Amino acid sequence: MLARLLSILRPYPSPLFSRRGIDLDFPLLAGCLALLGLGLVMITSASTEVAAVQTGNPFYHMIRHLIYMTIGLGAAGLMMVIPLATWQRMGGTLLVVAFGLLVLVLVPGIGREVNGSMRWIGFGAFNVQPSEIAKVFAVIYLAGYLVRRQEEVRESWMGFFKPFIVLLPMAGLLLMEPDFGATVVLMGAAAAMLFLGGVGLFRFSLMVALAVAAVFVLVQAQPYRMARLVTFTDPWADQFGSGYQLTQALIAFGRGQWLGVGLGNSIQKQFYLPEAHTDFVYSVLAEELGLFGSLATVALFVFVSVRALYIGLWAEKAKQFFAAYVAYGLAFLWIGQFLINIGVNVGLLPTKGLTLPFLSYGGSSLVICCACLGLLLRIEWERRTILGSEDVDFVESDFAEDAPGNKASKEVVHGR
Repeated sequence: MLARLLSILRPYPSPLFSRRGIDLDFPLLAGCLALLGLGLVMITSASTEVAAVQTGNPFYHMIRHLIYMTIGLGAAGLMMVIPLATWQRMGGTLLVVAFGLLVLVLVPGIGREVNGSMRWIGFGAFNVQPSEIAKVFAVIYLAGYLVRRQEEVRESWMGFFKPFIVLLPMAGLLLMEPDFGATVVLMGAAAAMLFLGGVGLFRFSLMVALAVAAVFVLVQAQPYRMARLVTFTDPWADQFGSGYQLTQALIAFGRGQWLGVGLGNSIQKQFYLPEAHTDFVYSVLAEELGLFGSLATVALFVFVSVRALYIGLWAEKAKQFFAAYVAYGLAFLWIGQFLINIGVNVGLLPTKGLTLPFLSYGGSSLVICCACLGLLLRIEWERRTILGSEDVDFVESDFAEDAPGNKASKEVVHGR
């Protein structure tokens, strides 16, 4: 099956099938693969005791995570062979799909409730989290809008406000699950894309002020959100109640000291720290690998995020604006989730159920992160090849494997 799929895709130009062989941005790929490998090791370490008690198999979560990684890498490969022009054409359709998924997850009998939240749609033994898909589809749609309405976005208030006609209802559906963290990440990435798309400083400042006011209102509207806000400022005041999760995470950081207690030797993962292999895997990492291991992990995240932003910058300099805005949006999705998850783990932000990209256990998040990696690798490759030239028109015969003078496989490589 796989061989047949590869034979079908081979005639089409992509980073996986080119005259130079596999032609990828290896620094970004290496950074993300390092995070994936570290995540597998830490999830195995953090979940063995819990998995042994709950399922009888200490490697239950590790096996499932390996399955998710395999699916994710397959999704990354698929994203690398799909031209960016296809995503640009499908922006409106993807937006409709995103809204459909966010509505479906709220329908009783379709959406699955876990810990009081309706965030998953069940498919047998696996759950799909529509918010992860919706965030990426919203970025693709917004990137297309910024290209189509570039002057309007930069010059008029109406061009600035139009995207929010789409984004605000999507945020409302996310809040109904409720998924406050995903809402913040989505709106933050959208705001960054608008700013980089040319929105003036005054209008951007107004948007930020309105966003801060909206967050304040949303926190006040739900008692549990206010309780979390109060608790995280002094978790030790109720360390066996609402502050339990954060105090246990902070104990893990304290036990780690400089070099950590050693891989697999965490005490906090042994039923002291809830969600040790998902939302709080970074705390277990800090306990076992210490301050140096924690900072090295942060450095890896900074590297892949900055590299993704540079891919957007290079595409923008090549006048491939859709590719540039997509790269910016995906980078800010990673940055938002990274900052919130780390902030929660170290007690700088209220507790939120948001995974750490590439590292935390969670099928939807891992697969979507890998798909985003594949899309970024496609963006970087198209910038360097003839597909990125505005002066070249293609016909169907250009993509045939045996076509004479196949223009699609002749690459023009520019210096980075």
